[in-house]
Amino acid sequence: MNLENIPQIKHLNSGNFFVLAGPCAIEGEEMALQIAEKLVTITNNLKIPFVFKGSFKKANRSRIDSFSGIGDEKALKILEKVAKEFGVPTITDIHTNEDAAMAAAYVDVLQIPAFLVRQTDLVVAAAKTGKTVNLKKGQFMSPESMKHAAQKVKDCGNDNFMITDRGTMFGYQDMIVDFRGIPTMKEFGTTVLDVTHSLQQPNQTSGVTGGRPDMIETIAKAGIVTGVDGIFIETHFDPANAKSDGANMLHLDYFEGLMTKLVAIRQTINTF
Repeated sequence: MNLENIPQIKHLNSGNFFVLAGPCAIEGEEMALQIAEKLVTITNNLKIPFVFKGSFKKANRSRIDSFSGIGDEKALKILEKVAKEFGVPTITDIHTNEDAAMAAAYVDVLQIPAFLVRQTDLVVAAAKTGKTVNLKKGQFMSPESMKHAAQKVKDCGNDNFMITDRGTMFGYQDMIVDFRGIPTMKEFGTTVLDVTHSLQQPNQTSGVTGGRPDMIETIAKAGIVTGVDGIFIETHFDPANAKSDGANMLHLDYFEGLMTKLVAIRQTINTF
């Protein structure tokens, strides 16, 4: 596993994959701490390097009445509290150049959303904070083209970045994961598979994104077999009532069982 350029998780390296996990959006302090506590306990027991994920705001919404956040600073302070209380790094996505400096004051990793990964000014703003940058592969981009997004970060003097596959859109309402892209993107740097967003079914007539959570285990297993460095999973104790992306999230009760299986697969692969 190539973790040399990710200082936030390098010291946790156990020969395992690492996991970026948490709710889609920060809905409040109590829910964030509840989810974080369980995830920290599970990943510590399984010796999985862990980064807590939560969006401080949701800018990409299908409808104007969709939940977008509880307030930027309020949500960022909750992420900061998670980091301090549990001693884990945190990651959140940004959407504007101004978001980069603001979020960097509270979190360890800045994530560039897939729809925005070709926005040079945004990528540069994130890179110049000195934080690790997680580049989500656009649903419309080839794995090979992600080398240019990675190069933008490096050209800013920042070698701390990850590339995350989150599926490719071949139709109006579905995503496909092309696992041939994993080894391609690993040539450019540390590579993550976003399991839950890869199972989204966007552009529904209702204006609410659907999903296939029944396929989470299948996609996650395939990612580990293909050699991803990390797994990205959004999880919630009540996905049906989550304020964002509930249709494709993993129920928190199933997280430990899935991680146990993935660790066993990685350990088996490591023996060869």
